[in-house]
Amino acid sequence: MDIKLNNQKLKIIEKSSIEDIIAVSDISNKEDIMAVIIENEVYDLNEELDRDAEIKTVSISSELGNRIYRRSLYLVMAKAIYELFPESVLEIEISISNGIYCELKNKQSLNKSDLVKLKKRMEELIAADHKIKKHKLKKEKVLEIIKNENCSFRSELIRQQQKDYYTLYELDGYYDYFYYNMVPSTSYLKEFDLHLRIPGFVLLFPKFFSNKKVPKFIEQPKLANIFLEYERLGEILGVNNVVELNQVIEAQEYNELIRISEALHEKKIAAIADRIKSGMPRNKIILIAGPTSSGKTTFTHRLSTQLKINGLRPVQISGDDYFVNRENTPLDENGDPDFESIEAINLELFNDHLLKLIQGEEVQLPRFNFEKGIREKSGRFLKLDDDQPILIEGIHGLNDKMTEVIPQDLKFKIYISALTQLNIDCHNRIPTTDTRLIRRIVRDNQYRNLSATDTLNLWQSVRRGEEKNIFPYQENADAMFNSALIYELSVLKNYVEPLLKQIDKTNKNYHQAQRLLEILSNFKAIPDNEVPFTSILREFTGMSVFRDE
Repeated sequence: MDIKLNNQKLKIIEKSSIEDIIAVSDISNKEDIMAVIIENEVYDLNEELDRDAEIKTVSISSELGNRIYRRSLYLVMAKAIYELFPESVLEIEISISNGIYCELKNKQSLNKSDLVKLKKRMEELIAADHKIKKHKLKKEKVLEIIKNENCSFRSELIRQQQKDYYTLYELDGYYDYFYYNMVPSTSYLKEFDLHLRIPGFVLLFPKFFSNKKVPKFIEQPKLANIFLEYERLGEILGVNNVVELNQVIEAQEYNELIRISEALHEKKIAAIADRIKSGMPRNKIILIAGPTSSGKTTFTHRLSTQLKINGLRPVQISGDDYFVNRENTPLDENGDPDFESIEAINLELFNDHLLKLIQGEEVQLPRFNFEKGIREKSGRFLKLDDDQPILIEGIHGLNDKMTEVIPQDLKFKIYISALTQLNIDCHNRIPTTDTRLIRRIVRDNQYRNLSATDTLNLWQSVRRGEEKNIFPYQENADAMFNSALIYELSVLKNYVEPLLKQIDKTNKNYHQAQRLLEILSNFKAIPDNEVPFTSILREFTGMSVFRDE
């Protein structure tokens, strides 16, 4: 076989596993390779080749490789828990701090001794270098294998679907379903840690942009509370997983689900507006920050409405109008303009204007001309009265460097993100980043005439910017708002599936499209005609009453 591995050409004389082909190559840091891409599809390393191929390796430092690493850790963890606590059910729940929060259901309590046992058993499984085998099995066989898992809604989800075959992974006689690729053996998974967080624990692993070191656990009580609120909402609505959501849809009872979800959003926004009002006239600068596709624009408009109900007259300033001229934009590590860097903003001018405004002076706001790449005078003059807080939306709002000359007691910081907790089953969670990615694909197509490929091409850069500029400052927020809606993926499915299906095997984003389609295949669709025009979801699907304001 003629094999091109990254930029290296190899002659392989017989059918070989991808792992063996990599072993005879000159590639350094072979242990960092989690999988490979061949013809835009992801292949496990233990799969065999008997034909010519061009192979691109997937490193743990990439988002794709990191996802494979942590999913493989889930399998090792599930196997260890199955052995140590056979009556319990492992639920892999939410992303928190630098890891994934998990709980053991049907277990009275989890203590430090339990966690020591769990970590020790995981280390033993990893040291034994067990093979992780992939099996493609018929639905009936899969249901037979997983019937003793105590995870009833997993079996129900498989019964709901029309697939004939499923992929199960086997580790030393233990079988589990994961919808994504795995490393070939446990020895690839040496770096991990466990942190007790009652009533569960956090699985820690290397981040996709790091040097393979496991980060320390950092407590994030505000973010954790937001996830807890979302979980309580699911319990109130009787929708804790995809199976229960699908049951609501099948029963044609989703209208009430939509109304309650939207009412909760409005209640939360009103509560934040009440807090701002109670702090006036000190709360002069309202900073609204969050990652891409969080719904910041709609949230800001709805917050403005609630502040007006409270007798205030908020004004909005766009941080984008304070960009430095394009020729002065800082460069990233690849030499490309880094528009998400805080240094891409003229911080001196921005702070000067804010300081003058809160002192009662008049300023002429700038306007950034994106076609010319320069900042211009807008002709818009602004002078504040005591009942006029400034609403500022932007990714750097929680970073004090953005408003370093403004006293802390004059600032009110809000963090917004789509922190979904609706998982596919016990061991397959839907990352919050995937919810935002699906939102962005829909929005980019609706309003920017971009294809799903265009959005996916930008996503890696966007994610790195978020990890650097947004997530480290989450806990600086005075208030947090979860813009996720329990029903949203069932609505977005109508818009995004046709876009993803346009990506064929000749496209480098094919494997990403297939992964997202696999997630969406678990959801039954909801028509969007019941979604209110004030909904955050309308910021992405269209017909928002705030779009042209």
